[in-house]
Amino acid sequence: MKTILVTGGAGFIGSNFIPFFLLEHQDYHVVNLDLLTYAGNLDNLKEIEKNTRYTFVKGNICDRTLVENLFKEYNFSAVIHFAAESHVDNSIKNPDAFIKTNVFGTFNILDVAKNNWMLSPFQYKKGCEQHRFHHVSTDEVYGTLGETGLFTEETPYAPNSPYSASKASSDMLVRSYFHTYGLNVVTTNCSNNYGAKQHDEKLIPTIIRKAINGEKIPIYGDGKNIRDWLYVLDHCKGIHLAFQNGKAGETYNIGGKNERNNLYIVAKICEILDEIIPSEASYKNQISFVKDRPGHDFRYAIDASKIEKELSWKADENFETGIKKTIAWYLKKYA
Repeated sequence: MKTILVTGGAGFIGSNFIPFFLLEHQDYHVVNLDLLTYAGNLDNLKEIEKNTRYTFVKGNICDRTLVENLFKEYNFSAVIHFAAESHVDNSIKNPDAFIKTNVFGTFNILDVAKNNWMLSPFQYKKGCEQHRFHHVSTDEVYGTLGETGLFTEETPYAPNSPYSASKASSDMLVRSYFHTYGLNVVTTNCSNNYGAKQHDEKLIPTIIRKAINGEKIPIYGDGKNIRDWLYVLDHCKGIHLAFQNGKAGETYNIGGKNERNNLYIVAKICEILDEIIPSEASYKNQISFVKDRPGHDFRYAIDASKIEKELSWKADENFETGIKKTIAWYLKKYA
């Protein structure tokens, strides 16, 4: 049986990916390394905690000795690297944590993988020729778009927050290990994810929670910032395809083709809530505009044609179908 290391698997995307991966692969054991910061929650993995092909390890990806010992114990044939500080607001207040985790932590995992799998640059140890490092990143590394255009894999990097700068740095490290050492890497850059198991601070869970609690629903600035929304299970399927079939050294953008501004998001959620759990007045009356955050990018949108054409990926959900499933999950959580 092969053993794979998943970093940050108790976070939003990782905790959706691991159960999906275990269902897809009966011949894999998954070791989940997660520090369980505010963004990690083992409740997200209750469904698999007794699975004999799943092991949880609490620890920091910056801890070199820990990572080396895990590689020795489990002889990993692959890494899927989710672990990252990812809340933009927190990166503005506390950027050093983002540099440590996203830059140094990524280097640590990369370097240990390279040392365990390779004899020298471009020469793999026997039996390690197909071992792979998959790096999960974000479209925020590309900066911001105007009213038109899409991010492609060729778009120059132009990060605008400490978070996106740290992720851009990690992407460059992964790229360098392919070109310098020949390490079998693949990178995926995704658009805004939504769905079950997301942290309560994020936009969509916040809208749902504040609405049903009768509180003001805070929206930054004028609410016209645009994001391309990707249902988290569609993202997991894209990661899985790139991990299995992506070309070494390549980057694949994964986007939902669901550009919506924040005003639309909050109005749509309120409309659905008005239908399924009506209150005395529309939930829209609770919408409140707050001071915009510094450096708030106007628009992100991904051209996912490369992964669609080369790996036959496509999103199964559009925003209107995915948001209904998402609301149902959070209503059950917050009940």
